Order: sequence, then structure tokens, then C-alpha cells
Amino acid sequence: MKATKENHNLYNKSLQPFAHENRYQMTKAEACLWKYVLRAKMMCGYTFNRQRPVLNYIADFMCKELKLIIEVDGYSHTLDEVIEKDIIKQRDLEIAGFTVIRFSDEEVLKRIEDVRRSLELRIEEIKKS
Repeated sequence: MKATKENHNLYNKSLQPFAHENRYQMTKAEACLWKYVLRAKMMCGYTFNRQRPVLNYIADFMCKELKLIIEVDGYSHTLDEVIEKDIIKQRDLEIAGFTVIRFSDEEVLKRIEDVRRSLELRIEEIKKS
């Protein structure tokens, strides 16, 4: 099934309590990306949601209008089991029509301006397609 406005971009209401909890337990990298890049339409005027339930997952950040999901991978994402789950999650989201962009905690914390520029370029690509 593809994400559309009519199906609320595949919003999963049953995951809402977990997403709500995650909003208040963001990692340092997620909090920095939110505060300095994504909140209040700072990213090219687009609205992003934190910890958005979609399909059977909770996306770190999602722009419904662009069908863009941003994932921030911490140190636990280097474990083989977690990497496999991330691959499946990304595949499922892409099949549903989302573009998924991944950044590591280190990229966000040490090179946030590079992350910002990368997102701006990707948004321009999405707008053209």
C-alpha cells in the first residue's frame, strides 16, 4: 500500500503511545537535529514531525508533504541484528512511497551544517521529481 493523504500517510495510531514516549526520550543527536534544523519549518519551509508512527514503525522524523523520512542511527545501529531490522524498515517505507535518509549520531553532532546542506539538496531533488 502506498502512502497518500487519504490514508494519512499510513499513520499507525496503535503506535502513538510509544511515539509520544520517544518524543521525550530523544537522543542527543535527534534533539540537536530537531532544534537546529527541522522544527518550526526551518528546513526549506517544510513541516516535520518527530517520532511519527508509520506502518509498523516509528520514524525519527517525517515530512508528510515530501514523503521524506529521516532516521538518526546511534551506536546500537552497528549491531548486525539492528542493521538487519533497519534494512527491512527502510525497504518497507520505500515500498510505501517514502524517501528515507539516514545520518549517524556522529554526523549530526559533529557536522550538523553538512547534514543541513545534504537535506536541502535532497529536498530539491524530491521537489523536481
